[in-house]
Amino acid sequence: MTRERVLQTAIRLADKGGLEAVSMRKLAQELGVEAMSLYNHVANKDDVLDGISDLVVAQIELPAIGGDWKTEIRKRAHSAHEVLLRHPWASMLIVSRLNIGPAMLRYVNATLGCLREAGFSYQLADRAWNAIDSHIYGFTLQELNFPLERAEYESAARGFLPMLPAEQYPYMRELTALVADGAHNGVQQFEFGLELILDGLERLRTKA
Repeated sequence: MTRERVLQTAIRLADKGGLEAVSMRKLAQELGVEAMSLYNHVANKDDVLDGISDLVVAQIELPAIGGDWKTEIRKRAHSAHEVLLRHPWASMLIVSRLNIGPAMLRYVNATLGCLREAGFSYQLADRAWNAIDSHIYGFTLQELNFPLERAEYESAARGFLPMLPAEQYPYMRELTALVADGAHNGVQQFEFGLELILDGLERLRTKA
C-alpha cells in the first residue's frame, strides 16, 4: 500500500458518494486493511482531503508560459471546468481549504507566469487569475447543483408563466415567455462569462 493508492481510493469513494463517503474507516474497508495501517501513509482525514484536492488539480492542463496568453488561459479554464465536472465534490473542497500541494503550486505558478510574461503586472496578474477562477468555480458549482436539466427548461418556463403577472414582473415574464416558446434556450454558457473576463483583462493589460 502507498500514499498514492490511499488517495486514489479516496477519490473513487468521493466520486461515488461525495466527500461524506470519505472516512478513514471506509478507506480502510475499501483497501482491505485495518484503519490504523492508513496512518503509515496519511496523517489524518485532513491530510487525505488535501491530498485528493491536489490530485484533482494535477489533472488540469497548465497554461504555457510565453504563449498567447488568452489562448493558454482559455484552455486552462476549460480544462479546469471539465475536471471539476468529473469530480463534483472537488470545487467546494478546493475553494474552502488552503491548498499548498505541489500540483496546486505548479498550477498557480504557471498561471502567474503566463500572465506576467504577457505584460501583466504581478498585482494585475493576481487579480486576473482570481477573477477567472471565481468564474470557473462559481459556474461549475451552479451547473452541478442547478435543480433542472437542460431538457426541462422549456416546460419549466411554461409552468412559471402563471406566477409572473405582466404588471408586476414584466421583464421576467418576457424572458420566461421566450424560453417557454423555444425562442431562447435559457442555458447559461461557460464561454460567455469567460470571454467577458478575458476581453476585460486584455483592455486592462494594454492600458498598463
